[in-house]
Amino acid sequence: MKISEAAQEVLEKLWVETVDKGVEPGDLQELASESVVKELIKSKHILYSDNKVRLTPEGHEEARGIIRRHRLAERLLYDVLDVGGEDMEDSACGLEHILSEGVEESICILLGHPTECPHGRPIPAGKCCREGREMAERVISPLSDLGKGRRGKIAYIHTKNHSNLPKLLAMGILPGTPIEVIQTFPSYVFQVGQTQVAVDAEIANEIFVRSI
Repeated sequence: MKISEAAQEVLEKLWVETVDKGVEPGDLQELASESVVKELIKSKHILYSDNKVRLTPEGHEEARGIIRRHRLAERLLYDVLDVGGEDMEDSACGLEHILSEGVEESICILLGHPTECPHGRPIPAGKCCREGREMAERVISPLSDLGKGRRGKIAYIHTKNHSNLPKLLAMGILPGTPIEVIQTFPSYVFQVGQTQVAVDAEIANEIFVRSI
């Protein structure tokens, strides 16, 4: 049964209390309105009696998925889009409600199956992690991890030195562009389009390549 975003937020809070912190959740009335409590009871996501609440198996699984989507969204925003602080948290809260399972797995694979969010909290493993971690970890790597002769396509550029970005784009280093590593020492030399480009290790760490 699909539940409202407000109900999803309550399940997320209950997961943080019971799983992350390992404590008994506080008064549910402080976490949710009466209508949301009734919704969660009716949908069989929680059991509530004697002012105590606990997640049912269905509620635990639903909360786990919400937490996974939220923390993957945080990693995407922080690692790829360089968004942090309150902007990251607010955007992740919105994304967690709209990510489909397929998009969620694509993000997880793109990021190399991260195990922690930017705050250091665990990200529950998904099906893609359990079935294809070893293979998928190699799907996207920084250019600096690729050996001579390896080929791929540029997936994204992640740099905290924003002055580097215009230079890279001007050299034709764009997402989706084919790339081949020609040399890895003393500098990284690679073919991108019809051009050979040489960069140092710092910049090679900022160019992420999808192997083919």
